[in-house]
This record gives sequence, structure tokens and C-alpha cells, in this order.
Amino acid sequence: MKGHVRERSPGKWAIVIDLYDEDGKRKRKWHTFHTTSKRKAEEECARLIAEMRGGSYVEPSKLTLSAYLDRWLDHMKSQVTPRTHERYGEIVRKNIGPAIGHVNLTKLKPEQIAGAYSKALTSGRRDGKGGLAPTTVVYMHRIIKQALSQAVRWKMLSSNPADAVDPPKVERSTLHTYDMSQTADLIEGLRGSRLMIPVMLGVMCGLRRGEIVALRWRNVDLAGRKMAIVESAEQTKEAIRYKPPKSGRGRSVALSATVAEELRLHRLKQAEELLRLGIRQDDDAFVYSQEDGSPIQPRSLTHMWMKAVADMDIPRIRFHDLRHAHATHLLANGVHPKVTSERLGHSRVGVTLDLYSHVLPGMQEDAATRVDEALQLAIERRKSKDVR
Repeated sequence: MKGHVRERSPGKWAIVIDLYDEDGKRKRKWHTFHTTSKRKAEEECARLIAEMRGGSYVEPSKLTLSAYLDRWLDHMKSQVTPRTHERYGEIVRKNIGPAIGHVNLTKLKPEQIAGAYSKALTSGRRDGKGGLAPTTVVYMHRIIKQALSQAVRWKMLSSNPADAVDPPKVERSTLHTYDMSQTADLIEGLRGSRLMIPVMLGVMCGLRRGEIVALRWRNVDLAGRKMAIVESAEQTKEAIRYKPPKSGRGRSVALSATVAEELRLHRLKQAEELLRLGIRQDDDAFVYSQEDGSPIQPRSLTHMWMKAVADMDIPRIRFHDLRHAHATHLLANGVHPKVTSERLGHSRVGVTLDLYSHVLPGMQEDAATRVDEALQLAIERRKSKDVR
């Protein structure tokens, strides 16, 4: 195996590599390389020969990044949830494709990927009103890196150019929640509303939106004051599907006396509503449903929440932030982070500690005070014994 270079025109070189098959017949591979330096062309020729000898050579292709990502998305249908696949498709179609989708897959360079990120941060919005959020660009990076890693496994690339690119740094935003006084105002403001039960399940039990709309009466034990979170609703453009909770496993959540009583009253009211429509309530019925017992879409719950909170004299936060409020209340009142993590359904307690680190300084001060009080009490008792 050997090769040589020829200058076709200023700045354009042909790299010609001679190959011989088992019968000794020669065939040639031609590559075009753009440079003004003959030395660089010769270095590229040597690199290609080394790849061929080492078995890492990938045949040049006219396949563009966009065309490859379409194939990769088809492959990922069986690897991720429908909602995740839908989100992958949105990022590919709206952000990655317009930026670097035209580039040939085998010619994609790290600097092109990095340039796409920089441009996305400054002018990536499709409406022309500025750049994308760093979190969106990080998501772009994850998709590109994962997709190109698969291309390496499929022998379509010799290496992953995204490995040499760093995504932008994302500054963690401050969690916005309600304090206990605002939580009380919220519950009282929604009393009598159909939104009260889902809000209580969020702010008093830490349930996610999908877990609330998927909760059925068969998983609620009012006498034992507990409920089992075994399903979550996922909404896509196609339909609603029910799947295991985010952590991949179910969990048991204890109910306070207040929440248990509100759920009991709600169940009676729901049974009466269904009976008027000629429907008998059973254990398969959804705890939070439409008036005819049919399930509520997760996005519909969000829309109802936004409308309700806009009419109330409390800060506007996301429905998901009610869950954060519950965690903050637990930690601020001395509940162990492990218990808080179990109620929220986090995969590990480290996730809880990381998310709610803003509560921990006050907890540490309280812990130090309690230890000091216990020590002083022990000293006083010892002094009393010595006096005797």
C-alpha cells in the first residue's frame, strides 16, 4: 500500500492511494483534500494509509448528518420512551438540522460542532429573537454525541468528533416554591375547586404531574393513610401512555390526616357525580378525572393550574414547583433527607441533597444547636451528680 498527492488546482489536492487485492491486482482510491500546503496533503495521505493498515478506515460517503440522524432516530424508537423519542426528533429537526445537517457525516469536524453551539447560543431561535437557552444547547450536544457514538459502532465513523467538544455551562436556576404561609393561602384559595386535590397531591405529597393524573383509587388506602405510586402518565403527540414512575420503580407515600380526609371527601363527591351520569365508581377509577370519569391529560392539568394561579394573590410558579415546595417544607422541618428522597421518588438521596442544598445551611445550624444543647444538658447532669 502506498500513495501520492497531486495538485489539481490552487488549494485543491488529489490524494491517490494504491491498493492491491489478494490476486495482486491494483486498484486506486482517490480523495480530495483542500489545503494550500503540499506537506499537509502528504500528511493527510499518510494518515489515510495508516487508517487502512490499522483497520479503522471508513469509506467516504455522501451521507449528510441530517440523513444519518433520520436513520438513528428510527433505531432509537425501540431504545427510549415515545416522549423522549419525540423530543429527540424536535431537537434534530429544529436545531441540529438547520445548523450542521448539510455537512457530510464523514467530514464532520469538532470545530463545526462547536461553531454550531456558539451560533445557537447567540441566534439559534427560529423566530429570530435571540439565542437558545444553554440547557437546550446541552441537549443538542447529548443527542449529537450519542448519535455519533452509534455511528462509530456501526463502522460509519472511525471516531466521534463530538468527543472533542465541550457543551456550554449551565448555571442552575434558583428553585421557586411557596413557603408554608403561601401554601396555606393556596389550599384555601382552591377549596371547592376541582384543582384542589391535584394541588394537594403535589404540595403535600410531592407527586409529579404524570403521577397525579395516573393515580387510581385501587392504589389509595385511606384507612391506612398511604398510597402506592406505581404509574405515571406520559403525553406525546400520538396519545397518552401509562408507564412506571420516573425512577423505574414504584413507591409508597404516607398521607397526612389532612390529605387523607380531603381525599375521602373527594371520593364521595366523585361517586355522586358519576352516579348522576349513570356510572358506578370502582377501584379502577382515576382519583383526579374529568366529570365523566375519563382521564385528564397531563398538559390539561398544567393549563388549568396556570389559569388558576393567575387569578390568585400568590407568586406564579410552575405546577412542578409544588413538588419542590413539599421537599423544602420537609427538609426545613427536620425531616431526614432519606425520607424526603423516598417520598419524592428520587433514584438516590444524592439527587435530593443536590436539588435542595439551599435548605441545608439552616438545617446544619439547627443540628449544631441541638447537639450543643444535648451536650450542655449532659454536663449539667454530671455536675449535679458530683455535688451529691
